[in-house]
Amino acid sequence: MNSTSKKDNNTARIRIEVSGIVQGVGFRPFVYRLAHKYNLTGWVVNTSGNVTIEVQGKQANLDGFADALKNEAPPVSHIQKISISNISVTCDIDFKILDSKAKEGEYQPVSADIATCNQCLGEIFDPADRRHLYPFTNCTNCGTRFTIIKDIPYDRPLTTMNKFKMCPKCQAEYDDPLNRRFHAQPNACPVCGPKLQLTDNNGNEISCGDVLKKAAELIIKANIIAIKGLGGFQLACDATDYDTVQKLRERKKRPGKPFALMMASLEDIKRYCIVSDKEAELLVSAQAPILLLKRRDDNAEIALNIAENNKYLGVMLPPTPLHHILMSYVKKPLVMTSGNLSEEPICKDNEEALTRLKGIADYYILHDRDVYSRYDDSVYLLEKGEARALRRARGYAPSPVMLPFNVGQILSCGAEEKNTFCLTRDNHAFLSQHIGDMDNVETLEHFENTIALYKHLFRIKPELIAYDLHPEYRATKYALQCAADNNLKTVGVQHHHAHIASCMAENSIQTPVIGVSFDGTGYGTDGNLWGGEFLLCDYSGFQRLAHLEYIPLPGGGAAIRKPYRMALGYIYTLLGTETTLEGMPVLAKIPQTEINTIKKQLELKLNCPLTSSAGRLFDAVSAICGICGEALYEAQAAIELEMSAPDNIDDAVMRGVYPFAIDENSDISVIRLKNLIKCIIQDVGKNIAVQIIAARFHRTMAQMIIETCKLLALKTDIKTVALSGGVFQNRLLLKLAIDGLEKEGFTVLSHKVVPCNDGGLALGQAVIARYNDS
Repeated sequence: MNSTSKKDNNTARIRIEVSGIVQGVGFRPFVYRLAHKYNLTGWVVNTSGNVTIEVQGKQANLDGFADALKNEAPPVSHIQKISISNISVTCDIDFKILDSKAKEGEYQPVSADIATCNQCLGEIFDPADRRHLYPFTNCTNCGTRFTIIKDIPYDRPLTTMNKFKMCPKCQAEYDDPLNRRFHAQPNACPVCGPKLQLTDNNGNEISCGDVLKKAAELIIKANIIAIKGLGGFQLACDATDYDTVQKLRERKKRPGKPFALMMASLEDIKRYCIVSDKEAELLVSAQAPILLLKRRDDNAEIALNIAENNKYLGVMLPPTPLHHILMSYVKKPLVMTSGNLSEEPICKDNEEALTRLKGIADYYILHDRDVYSRYDDSVYLLEKGEARALRRARGYAPSPVMLPFNVGQILSCGAEEKNTFCLTRDNHAFLSQHIGDMDNVETLEHFENTIALYKHLFRIKPELIAYDLHPEYRATKYALQCAADNNLKTVGVQHHHAHIASCMAENSIQTPVIGVSFDGTGYGTDGNLWGGEFLLCDYSGFQRLAHLEYIPLPGGGAAIRKPYRMALGYIYTLLGTETTLEGMPVLAKIPQTEINTIKKQLELKLNCPLTSSAGRLFDAVSAICGICGEALYEAQAAIELEMSAPDNIDDAVMRGVYPFAIDENSDISVIRLKNLIKCIIQDVGKNIAVQIIAARFHRTMAQMIIETCKLLALKTDIKTVALSGGVFQNRLLLKLAIDGLEKEGFTVLSHKVVPCNDGGLALGQAVIARYNDS
């Protein structure tokens, strides 16, 4: 190690500064043990900006210490940078862990909450252990982190655990550098820590010796329980009871969207789902996300209304001791969904939950440890051998996305749906946890409060604010008002450019790409609704090279909620208003009065904004095929179209593609869809199986991407393609597109740690703003 080179066997001293996720993860005890192993003196300290270490001893021992620091760090830590410098020898006699030091203006990443480790789990279920069945058991390797932090450095007085004074036994663990609970800030036990309470739906306490055992009995008796978890409340019920699940749907006003499930063990999950080795690894990871898994055909125990018309179940393992203990009593799968009325933010406080969840929950599991920041469960899928985020929250946020360049201090405010925001400093992009859909006051308040928390924790004072071009987005209005109030510069960012820039930034790409941005909607620079875009992109700008042809959206938002209207928009625009709807099961049932109204809207161009959206094309085809004519939740029609395609689409009968044309008669190529729609209608009329039509349509969309990218590569001499936008949550399309593009020699960029949907948009806005600050 050159930085510490002195004559061997002479005493030397070095200072080491370690940045990254190195607080709240057992890093200082690890350093302490390492120093003893290598017979070194000195000290280690947490600061607001990093972990600083000074060690002194023989040169060979210093070298071994420095190597081990990098190679043997705690598994939940993440070292981003280590700097080592030689300093003068002093007269230390031992190695100490010093009290934390706050440094003005300094910051560092904060650990996300971590699922229960095996050692704590063993203690919880050991009748002889003093933490037997204690639902708040934790150590430096697991437990709550981000959701209780008020400020940095991460020390107990700066968390919501500050009101719980440790008993002598817990204090001894906390003070012992060789104990795995050394400086575990949430450390507690039944004597001194948080306690559970069971209440009815009026907040009246129900006296019982074991809250979780009693709650399990109530769940088995068809009750819905609100549970205060890590980042707020969840709603739980028996996932095998159709009527109770339906009751939860009606009360929560969530008529069709799939529910997430919790199961007690990996073995239990394998009873209900097909689980690959990589999927198993993700399920049991420290992040423990909800993972979309292929359900088994041979197990009908899960209620059908958990995820109707869907091949996949969203399943997670218990992330906390509370959940582990509850699941050990219930002994069956549970629905475990966000504790809110549909589309509102998750409840986090006891009184808030008793008010907002009244009428939904029958009983409440409360406790007295406050949640400082709301935090939903993360949702992932695994495709092409990679874990891919669909919703980034518990276990992942607020860990930063590392950028290949410094960006300064920027706030980007994201989109209207699946909102996240992003705050940047240096080369750190702090993409927030999932905030939600910005269509109510409660979500906007959550958005504003979480921005304030991130700004404080990471010592960020934005110099620039980025926003989406859509003038009616609440996030856009917030950005413009905030900028005006604070005299800050703003940068408006086109929606699909932001999608592609997000994918580029995640993949550390700094050269131009062909961006394929497919989603439901985004405000275009021509005032139309884009969503089927092929862009030449870098961070400084974009050029629209091609897009799906514009189709009227009859009734605007009504066509999104009722995909049959979108289908009629395609049919009457491309094939004429005299086209018969006979043989199309969904469209043939539309009342003639509504058909006449839609025709009149199209003729007069009344409330019929133009859209190039790939998402709307999926909706239309789903309705034409008779799969979904009215959507109960976002993207239902497209999801059910994907679910209709068989797993093995390599079968010869599935290999066909529908015709489309790339019109190059202008500067921007237009993909013409008339023959595609015509042939699908013909197949429906011939009673071709829906599975075959769905498979062919997906192959067609992939081929459309491939052929258009080949054409654009000839014009631009660029062979790197970035895929982004919510349509690429469709794992079949993603796989077909990546395979086909790579076969044609393209380098393909796709999302993994950042959602491809609007949950990743703010990252792209931030990096674009950095290059457009003028």
